[in-house]
Amino acid sequence: MKNFSKKAVVLLSGGLDSATCLAIAKSQGFDAYCLSLDYHQRHIAELQAAQNIATILGAAEHKTVQLDLSLFGGSALTDIKIEVPESGENSIPAGIPVTYVPARNTIMLSLALAWAEVLGAQDIFIGVNALDYSGYPDCRGEYVKAFQEMANLATKSAVEGQKITIHAPLIDMTKAEIIALGTKLIVPYRATVSCYQADKNGEACGRCDSCRLRREGFIKAKVQDPTLYID
Repeated sequence: MKNFSKKAVVLLSGGLDSATCLAIAKSQGFDAYCLSLDYHQRHIAELQAAQNIATILGAAEHKTVQLDLSLFGGSALTDIKIEVPESGENSIPAGIPVTYVPARNTIMLSLALAWAEVLGAQDIFIGVNALDYSGYPDCRGEYVKAFQEMANLATKSAVEGQKITIHAPLIDMTKAEIIALGTKLIVPYRATVSCYQADKNGEACGRCDSCRLRREGFIKAKVQDPTLYID
């Protein structure tokens, strides 16, 4: 007899964190419905990575929503006129970086919420992390809590008693801790793309802040770095 699992929508960018988040959801017994967003980002190779990861980790379904945020720009990831910063060792700048995409997590969580209602799912997973870099205002624990409160006010399912829970299991973990956990869960890190300016094959530049933090995470976790670099 089949053991029926609960449904969860998992936001899957194709990067290291979201892949680990998917593995966590699966390990907790959820049927994972993965959602990616093609927002005309600079590093488009991550979308193919997301598809590969969803397949490898056994997602129940994977959808990619098309929404062109380059119409607004305002980020190095959506506006080619804004250069991706390449920091030197230990020199990640303070404040909110130019790689922040205005309202991206709010948009993605809203789309996940819509799909969750249709699926009858009460759980949404997002791989935001507040410790290793960011400076992004939509990667904070208080933001996740606030979105959950909004979700339970705004949806038919919640009003009728099907409360929504937003899971952010990586929120207080270092990159090394994330990698150590993901390694135990057999996350295919070689298939992930974290670089802000990866080439069409998904090979990483090795110079942007995301690459540096990823590389340092593998070193501190004492796990061999499987990342494919351009050089």
